[in-house]
Amino acid sequence: MRIAQLAPLAESVPPKLYGGTERVIAWLVDELIDLGHDVTLFASGDSSTKAKLHPVWPRALRLGRRGADPNAACALLIEAIAERARDFDVIHSHIVWLPLPVLRRTGVPFLTTMHGRLDLPGLADVIGAFPEAPFVSISDNQRRPLPDANWIATIPHGLPKDQFRPSFESGSYLAFLGRLTAEKGPEDAIRIARAVGMPLRIAAKIPRAETAYFKKKLEPEIDGKEIKLVGEVDEARKEPFLAGAAALLFPIDWPEPFGLVMIEAMACGTPVIAYRSGSVPEVVEDGVTGFIVNGEEQAIEAVGKAGLLDRSRIRARFEERFAADRMARRYEESYRELVARGGCLA
Repeated sequence: MRIAQLAPLAESVPPKLYGGTERVIAWLVDELIDLGHDVTLFASGDSSTKAKLHPVWPRALRLGRRGADPNAACALLIEAIAERARDFDVIHSHIVWLPLPVLRRTGVPFLTTMHGRLDLPGLADVIGAFPEAPFVSISDNQRRPLPDANWIATIPHGLPKDQFRPSFESGSYLAFLGRLTAEKGPEDAIRIARAVGMPLRIAAKIPRAETAYFKKKLEPEIDGKEIKLVGEVDEARKEPFLAGAAALLFPIDWPEPFGLVMIEAMACGTPVIAYRSGSVPEVVEDGVTGFIVNGEEQAIEAVGKAGLLDRSRIRARFEERFAADRMARRYEESYRELVARGGCLA
């Protein structure tokens, strides 16, 4: 099949540092090409891909020139796919709502993967305006705020089996990986680590909007020894960071749509200790790949049990459930069904 992939422009595909959605797109594109499909990626010009790259903006917006208008960049992306829509059998958008008015008028089958939270005001109105637009969720829990959307599949994220090499040795510290925002639970992670007397290593970016939160709530707790901030980590540094950990702490306080870091830890054989929220019960198998807990007290108890889990079994379950080739075949099935039915699976 001739497949178009529409990527966000905030990061390159794959991203240079932080960027879960863009990494997933990169893995999906590569796997689809390995399956024999003709894939064109509409993305920033600094992207690197096996696909045919259609650059719609010179450089990823987050790392590009400050002051660039993201709406202008997105307008160019939408115009690019509008001009080229007939070149494809199916169009796969990862840009949420903005392309829908154009995509519904191209006459080409399309679908949109929702990568973010869906409990925001006004989104139900958008669904009402596009009742037949096909959507893919990345967890069943993600769908809950918008039950009337035309959901055609739930397809969990996957990453390549050779992306990370597992370690089957007990780790020496606890790990936190993600954005340093209150909803991700870094304060909880610090308290849990102190309570169990283990070092905590924090690999995370500080969003510009969260600088005040970091300065007030987190920086005073980071001593550089027991609680250490290592900053953002790229793919090469992420593997030893996760593989060397006794457990990944994932104490979230928000409806996490998926949580890519959880399967990255599993790929390294590392147990996940996560709060029961959002997609967590769909990703973590309690007592097998980690522990699902209700708050700090249970998390502290779980740290003591993490070393009893079989890290080789954690890695095996990652391969069985969250490998990128499995994700790509699930999308391939959805593409074929859309094309066979003329673009509508309502």
